[in-house]
Amino acid sequence: MDDAAAPPAPNELTDPQGYQRHLLGLLGEDDPADVQAATPALLRALVAEVGDRLTSRPEAGEWSVYGCLAHITDAELVMGARYRFVLAHDEPPLIGYDQDRWVDRLHGDEGDVAAMLDLFEALRTANVALWRASTDADRARVGMHDERGPESFDLAFRMIAGHDRFHVAQARRAMDA
Repeated sequence: MDDAAAPPAPNELTDPQGYQRHLLGLLGEDDPADVQAATPALLRALVAEVGDRLTSRPEAGEWSVYGCLAHITDAELVMGARYRFVLAHDEPPLIGYDQDRWVDRLHGDEGDVAAMLDLFEALRTANVALWRASTDADRARVGMHDERGPESFDLAFRMIAGHDRFHVAQARRAMDA
């Protein structure tokens, strides 16, 4: 899929099932582990390409390439915990979070990009390895997302692959703006 052509996402709070369908549509029939395993290199290349425009926001209130990277890293941290709760507990609660607040309060407009890329890559490597070691029964286990309802490990893992594609495209648009 051409990352630059990613359509806008439905609001995850007002249309949670539309949001799920949107992310799954961005994944299509592609293998979610392969898509996710390729993302660290895509992000590193994007950071190298953007150069000194890393923190330039296309418009007030929109994320820069750095903001997109911060969000993708935060999401990987959250999803890694969710995967493990789902695998270890019976229908655990999965708490939502305010992604804008996390980016603004935890990252601001600048930080150590190399460290963030390293963290993302380590988290992603561990999460893809967890997926590849899981059984069909593991993948069918569910948690109860407080905004979207029941979410299986399989669904969450597929969604984050589409999420990668959405936010890499967003970062490219920020870079080009």
